[in-house]
Amino acid sequence: MAFAASCDPAPAFCAFSIAFFRAVADFCAFPPPMTRRDVRPAPHCAPHRAADMRATLELTRRRARSVAFARARAVVGARARAADAQELRDDSKGGSSADKATSTAAASRETAHTLEGFREALRHGPGFDDFVRGDVAYSVPAPKSLKDKTTRKPAWLKREVPGGERYTEIKSKLRELKLATVCEEAKCPNLGECWGGGDGKTATATIMIMGDTCTRGCRFCAVKTAKAPPPLDKDEPANVSKAIAAWGLDYVVLTSVDRDDIEDQGAGHFRETVQRLKASCDVLVEALTPDFRGEKHLVELVATSGLDVFAHNVETVPELQRDVRDRRANWDQSIEVLKHAKKSGAKITKTSIMLGLGETHEQVVNALKLLREADVDVVTFGQYMRPTKKHLAVAEYITPEAFKRYQEIAEEMGFLYVASGAMVRSSYKAGEFFLANVIKQRKAKEAAAAN
Repeated sequence: MAFAASCDPAPAFCAFSIAFFRAVADFCAFPPPMTRRDVRPAPHCAPHRAADMRATLELTRRRARSVAFARARAVVGARARAADAQELRDDSKGGSSADKATSTAAASRETAHTLEGFREALRHGPGFDDFVRGDVAYSVPAPKSLKDKTTRKPAWLKREVPGGERYTEIKSKLRELKLATVCEEAKCPNLGECWGGGDGKTATATIMIMGDTCTRGCRFCAVKTAKAPPPLDKDEPANVSKAIAAWGLDYVVLTSVDRDDIEDQGAGHFRETVQRLKASCDVLVEALTPDFRGEKHLVELVATSGLDVFAHNVETVPELQRDVRDRRANWDQSIEVLKHAKKSGAKITKTSIMLGLGETHEQVVNALKLLREADVDVVTFGQYMRPTKKHLAVAEYITPEAFKRYQEIAEEMGFLYVASGAMVRSSYKAGEFFLANVIKQRKAKEAAAAN
C-alpha cells in the first residue's frame, strides 16, 4: 500500500500541468520577434523626425499628382466619349465618310492637345507649397490666438532688430531729457529705419509729448492708460527743441496721448512745443494730434502754431469705429477735426487707416471717398499688428499686392501722397521724405512769388 501511494501518478501529473501552463503563459506574454518593418526611431531623435517629415511630404506630393492625373484622365475620357457620341450621331444621319474622318481626326487632336496641356501644367504648375496654401490674392489668415502655432506670420512682416550708432545716440538722448517717443511706446517696427536716416534719406523721429499715459483706451493701442495721468512737464517744450537741434533731424513728428483730464486737453502745450521747435532749428514739423473731443477752438490753436503738416488718424473705416477706438472717438468727429484744421490754415492734412481688422474692400474705398470729400491731402495704409493678447486680435494679414492696389485707387482719387504697405505707419519715413520735398518746393515758390 505504501508503494502504491508513493507511485500514485496524480500529484506528478498535476505538477507537470502547472509547469506546462506557466510556460505557455510566459511564452504568450512575450511579443513576437520584431522585423525590420516594426523598428521605429526614438521620438526624440531629430534626424529621424526630419526623415519622417520628408517621407510625409513626398507621400502628399504623390497623392496630389495622383489626383491631378485622375482629373486629367477623367476629362480626356469625357471628351473621348463625347467624340464617340458625335460619331454615332453622324453615322445615324448618314454623313459622308470624309466628314466622319474629319470629325474623328479633330476629336483625336483635341484629346491629344488636352492631355498634353495637363501634362505641361503639371510640369510647370504650382509646387507643393502652393498646393497646401492655395492661391492667395487679398490676404492670408492670422493666428486665432497667441498660442496658435499652426498659422505663421507672413515673410513680408519680418523686420530686423533696430541698432546702430544713430539709434543708440537718439535713445540715450531721449533718456537723458526724459522724453518719450511713440516709436518705442507703440512698438513700431520701423524704429531703426526711421531713426537712421543718412545716404540722402530723411532722418525722422516721432516724439510723444504730454507724458506716456493716455486717458483713453483704444483696443489696438499699446500706450499705457489711466484716468488721471501725471501732470504735464513744463520743461518738455524746451527739452524737445534741444533734442531735435542736437540730433540734426530733417523732419520731426510731434504726437501726444489724449489728455481729457486737462482743461484745454493739452492744446496749449502742443502749440508751445511746435513754436519752440520752429524758433530753435530749421526743421519741418508734423503734428499728429488727438481729436480734442471735437472742440474747434482747440484744433485751431494747434493748426495755427506754425506747423507744416496737421495729422489726425481716423484709424479704421467708419463701420469698425466702435469696435476699434475708444467710445469717445468716432469717424464724424475725426473728419470734422481734419476739416477745421484745413479751414484754420493748415496747408497739408494727413490721416492713417489700419487694415487687417475685418474691414471689407468696399468699406476701405468708401472711406477714401469720404476723406477726399473732407479735402484730406495724405493718407497712409498699414497692417494692424496685435501688441499683446489683451488687445484686439488680427483678423487677417493683407498681402503686398492688395496694399499696392489700395495705393493706386487712392492716387487715382487725387490724394497728394499715399504710403501703403504692411509695415507703413502714420509717421513712416518714406512719407516724410516725400512731404519734405513737397513742402520745400512750395516754400521756394512762395518766396519766388513774394520777390
